[in-house]
Amino acid sequence: MKEEIHSIVGREASFEGKLAFEGTVRVDGTLKGEVISEGTLIVGEEGRVEGTIQVGALVVHGHVEGDCDAKERVELRDGARYRGNIRTPVLVIEEGVKFNGSCCMDEE
Repeated sequence: MKEEIHSIVGREASFEGKLAFEGTVRVDGTLKGEVISEGTLIVGEEGRVEGTIQVGALVVHGHVEGDCDAKERVELRDGARYRGNIRTPVLVIEEGVKFNGSCCMDEE
């Protein structure tokens, strides 16, 4: 999945609250709260997200703790750590991922 990144939460930045966006956002810092978008959320290797996520697509290289509802897909890349429940029609988990939770792939 190759996306043009529209915004970045940098490595030394932290954000707490509700994040809504269009397009693609990359988190290399810390984000706590709620994420709502039809676009793509990318959690970088140093990134950490804690909260609920409702997006079109989620790509995780770093750490996520919380539930995710992704309309298109979720990709957990090598080295990712995910704790929570995932609801998505497509789930990709690479070798080296730590996933603690459940996944529902209903087509509702």
